[in-house]
Amino acid sequence: MAERPSGGESNGTAASSPADDDPRMAFIYQEAVRGLTQQQNLVENMSTRAGSLIFATAFANSLLGGAALANGLGLWDWIAVALLFGIGGLIVFMLWPYHQYTFRFDPEELLHQYVDSDRPTTMSTMRRALALRIKADMASNWRIQRLRVALQIALLFLLFDILAWLLAIAGV
Repeated sequence: MAERPSGGESNGTAASSPADDDPRMAFIYQEAVRGLTQQQNLVENMSTRAGSLIFATAFANSLLGGAALANGLGLWDWIAVALLFGIGGLIVFMLWPYHQYTFRFDPEELLHQYVDSDRPTTMSTMRRALALRIKADMASNWRIQRLRVALQIALLFLLFDILAWLLAIAGV
């Protein structure tokens, strides 16, 4: 049975024959898309974790800070407040909107480059080019690592903040 071009391939481009559709290219493209999707999920996950960090920080500071400040301001109180401001700054850094992440392609550009062009493009060629572009997009999204580091530092600050409040309460 002969393959017929789908609706998207009938605009003057050659139909992909079985020889043109390399399953290795399909697999590589699929893995590239999966990697980019994982990167996008990581950014969304960091925002969720930042929200949880806001709650944990507010809860710990309202509970412990109230008890500690009843005795007046001491060194540990000032350290705890400084750590609270540090956590707040890191949370703002994590939640600040970044519009420079690249997680998808421009459909108009894809149509122009692969469907409406004068030269026919095979699926394997298209998947190869898009997989390489995904790799470049993933590399350009390097700021995601800064979010992870900011979260780790904020969590350490939260632990030190709780410790400082406890030491202030104990009067050490």
